[in-house]
Amino acid sequence: MATATQAAPPPSIARRVVNDEPVSTEEYLEWEREQEERFEYVDGRILALHAVRSDEEIDTIPGPSLEHNIIVSNVNAELRERLRDDECRAVAPAPRGAIPSLEAYPYPDLLIFCESPDVKNEHRDTITNPQVVVEVLSPTTEGYDRGEKFARYREIDTLQGYLLVAQDAPHVEHYVQQDDASWRFTETDGLDATITCPSVEAELPLAEIYLDVFEEDEFSETE
Repeated sequence: MATATQAAPPPSIARRVVNDEPVSTEEYLEWEREQEERFEYVDGRILALHAVRSDEEIDTIPGPSLEHNIIVSNVNAELRERLRDDECRAVAPAPRGAIPSLEAYPYPDLLIFCESPDVKNEHRDTITNPQVVVEVLSPTTEGYDRGEKFARYREIDTLQGYLLVAQDAPHVEHYVQQDDASWRFTETDGLDATITCPSVEAELPLAEIYLDVFEEDEFSETE
């Protein structure tokens, strides 16, 4: 293991860092493949997906909520149906992503790749060419998903769309890359609304995204 001491991590990930000393990408991958849980990696830090650090202890907290898992399942099922005759495929739970230029290995909730997956190694557990990434927002990861994680995702050449899906209301934030490399941001609310993923030519009704999460009369009006 490397012995150089790390600088303080950004606040958005500080309570998820599980290693005191930086590790290389090779050390992370070798270690992570032996774990029962999944861990992300960025800048020499190993990040627990479902744990928080308090003082000197790593305290396990519940994993994704039932609502989180239902939403991921709904999005995956809807995309699988809409992409059935297309060259693109949705995958959830998503495999580990790789951003070689930043030495980062994130785990999205769902990703879409087109044509053939570009796998990074013989284990075939790391994809480098997602077209669209979907994250369902959780209290412990929301700040990171909106900020540093999205900034790193934007370094992926193939990425064209980034969706952030709320759990507490029918609300989706959607970033789409434009021809000039800028990103257009839109927000969509309400169970009667639909979002469009132009890079894969798929439409997603929010009623399907939130099926069995919210009743139709809970959000009768679009905010």
